[in-house]
Amino acid sequence: MLKTRQCLLGIRTFLGLASRIWGFILYILRKHLRTIIQYQTVRYDTLPLSPASRNRLNGVKRKILVLDLDETVIHYRKCRGHKHPVRFFVHKRPHVDFFLEVVSQWYELVVFTASMEIYGSAVADKLDNNRGILKRRYYRQHCTLDLGSYIKDLSVVHSDLSSIVILDNSPGAYRSHPDNAIPIKSWFSDPSDTALLNLLPMLDALRFTSDVRSVLSRNLHQHRLW
Repeated sequence: MLKTRQCLLGIRTFLGLASRIWGFILYILRKHLRTIIQYQTVRYDTLPLSPASRNRLNGVKRKILVLDLDETVIHYRKCRGHKHPVRFFVHKRPHVDFFLEVVSQWYELVVFTASMEIYGSAVADKLDNNRGILKRRYYRQHCTLDLGSYIKDLSVVHSDLSSIVILDNSPGAYRSHPDNAIPIKSWFSDPSDTALLNLLPMLDALRFTSDVRSVLSRNLHQHRLW
């Protein structure tokens, strides 16, 4: 009887250990899958502009692309530990590095987040990666608090709203300027997400307009998510 109990205890111990090992293996596989998809080779061909397109672009103002952080280009996970009361693990949306590399050639990039500066600044630094493309940044203190939600007033970025585009997953954040917004679906963990890549053709074309609101006011803010 004692041998039977010891045998059962040994089996339980083995199964518990095997379960933990298998869970760790799955974690590593998921992590590597996210890395592979994030850094897989992607292309968006930027062909030389025709003389007519070059003249058109020279005749309009350089546009500003305002980027939200949380659930738009990154997602963070909060963890608690013994030595560190709160730790944040930040995951990049698939293709965000390639996206920033391309659009930084077309637009002046600005970060505008409702997060606290101590967090938002650290995330922006990681996204910038010493490239100097995310120099202008706005945080929670630059937002307007209204009925418990933070609204991003784009006039603090530039007084000329005809040249500003905001990319944000939260319609409430840009409700003061819906005609300047490009909605995007919230991202949390889907490694197959291509929303940022899907926006490149439109952002490429939008930089040629004299007033971005003439295009974005038509239908993009009517709950159309990329």
